Amino acid sequence: MNTPSIHMMILVLLLAVVALFCTLVGAAAGLLARLDGATYASALLRGAVAFAGSATLSLALLTFVLAAL
Repeated sequence: MNTPSIHMMILVLLLAVVALFCTLVGAAAGLLARLDGATYASALLRGAVAFAGSATLSLALLTFVLAAL
């Protein structure tokens, strides 16, 4: 059994889950901002900030967990 390829596959899967999670967070933040009466540009900016923040926190947590193992 080739262990490094399995670890790489798990890492790629975790990165895909993080990307999906961050996209959903950004979309929800943009939608909530738009429903609150923000302009399209402002709602897009809030969604982008939420995406970037959740990506930063998720990748930092993933790095911490992988370093601990």
